Amino acid sequence: MMRQGSNMSSKDAEPSKHSGRSAAPLDETAYRILDVLRDNGRVSIAALADKVGISRANAYTRVESLMHDGVITGFSARVDQAKAGLSIGALVFVTVLPQAWASFRDRVLEMPDVEWCAITTGEHDAMLLIRAVDVSGVHEFSTGVIAQLPEVRTVVSVVVLDEVIRRPYLLPGDLPERSVEVPLGMTRWTPASPGRDALPPR
Repeated sequence: MMRQGSNMSSKDAEPSKHSGRSAAPLDETAYRILDVLRDNGRVSIAALADKVGISRANAYTRVESLMHDGVITGFSARVDQAKAGLSIGALVFVTVLPQAWASFRDRVLEMPDVEWCAITTGEHDAMLLIRAVDVSGVHEFSTGVIAQLPEVRTVVSVVVLDEVIRRPYLLPGDLPERSVEVPLGMTRWTPASPGRDALPPR
């Protein structure tokens, strides 16, 4: 439980049972809190209240409410993967057999190499972001782990050369208003096949 004046850390918030569900609409104060926490998740309640322009008690209550509603799902450090010893990143695109989704999801959740996974529309069914010490680690995962699953039909791997931008999260206020009209035919959406359900929240 957070104390007023204390710093927030990873132990202050556990993933809520409401994670992934729609909560009550957020107001401007809630968005300002999320904006401050995006830059510094360890900010004290006192400093947070000062930056947002509300009382400490209100800031404490607001953060607790955001955690309870599953808007804030936790606090963690941001790490430079290369400096931490994982200098290689790769995107692994997977095509899954139609009747094997449940088993595939369960297997992916047990893979420590996988930093992120999403079920997608388009040519491939899932995209995984993995980390490795070197290129051989990517090869070993792609051919020796994921491609060996009976649920998997095809695997395509691409090594990440440079991570240009990686934000913790976006807020609605970050999105610019655009009035540019996109010509018809420039964008094509491929619907997902049945069974491509989202992975459970981590």
